Amino acid sequence: MRGMSPLARGAVALGQKVGPGIGLALGLSLVTLGVASAQEEPRVLDTAFGEVEIQGQPERVVTLYEGALDTSLTAGVTPLGAVATRAAEDVADYLKDEVPDIQIVGTAGEVNVEAVVGLEPDLILASSRLSEDTYALLSQLAPTVVPATEGFDPEAWKDEARLFGRALGHEGEIDRAIETVEARAAELAATFEAETSQDNAFLIRWMPQGPLVMSTELFTTGLLAAAGLDVQDDQLVPQGRPHSDPLSLEALSRVDGDWLFVATLDANGAEALDQAMQSDAFKRLAVVGNDRVVAVDGQLWTSASGPIAAQAVLDDIEQALEGVVTP
Repeated sequence: MRGMSPLARGAVALGQKVGPGIGLALGLSLVTLGVASAQEEPRVLDTAFGEVEIQGQPERVVTLYEGALDTSLTAGVTPLGAVATRAAEDVADYLKDEVPDIQIVGTAGEVNVEAVVGLEPDLILASSRLSEDTYALLSQLAPTVVPATEGFDPEAWKDEARLFGRALGHEGEIDRAIETVEARAAELAATFEAETSQDNAFLIRWMPQGPLVMSTELFTTGLLAAAGLDVQDDQLVPQGRPHSDPLSLEALSRVDGDWLFVATLDANGAEALDQAMQSDAFKRLAVVGNDRVVAVDGQLWTSASGPIAAQAVLDDIEQALEGVVTP
């Protein structure tokens, strides 16, 4: 039996004891189990709450973060449950057609734990803002993956997506999707360099109480920068916050740059923006006179993240920049 594996030697020994036919069959079963076990080594993930082990490719996935839903769909995995996007009762419009039957199990700020329990998940993908108390409950149901993201960083979405990709057993697909986004952003920057290399840009979210200037450290402002624009916030956004306090109409000159990307989350915000656009304070902005105000979807631009969202944002940027190309 020299040179034989321990499992093979065990099969021979077993055959000697109970008969060669039965021993061989049982031995082969052990070998098969051994190979399967070797192929299904658990993946150990470093998360905000310590190491999490995941075996195989989960099938009953629940996402408690918009970036996790986006990443799951990128990986070809359709979750059973997700949280509603901000200021809505469903997932963001850009993903709605992909998950028409998904169950809503909470909002970005509050998880309905009972609804999650009812879905019997074998994997839960959550946001870095998930509380420790909620994690303690959810982690008893299934492996719960919480990114160890601190503060705001325009590149953080990539690390989060890769972590979720590993959890899902589809790391390769996510790596390729991120590389595609990076290549496309670089291509846009090169294509429009002559026209926009010196241009600055602001992103604001218009709310009923007024416009909020969005941080330069967010997912979408990072994409604007990657596409070649100089994103600014005029130091209106306090460190560690996603946006400024509401601005008055008289203070709009603080965001009067070369480009102004304006997002709204819902009908109330859109109505407030429509009213503001009729004001003299808005009309006299140089960016308005230069026709460089770009209306964008607030659900996508100020709430979402992930590879699918990145491509949709780059679509909007490309469409806007195409208008400045000299024929």
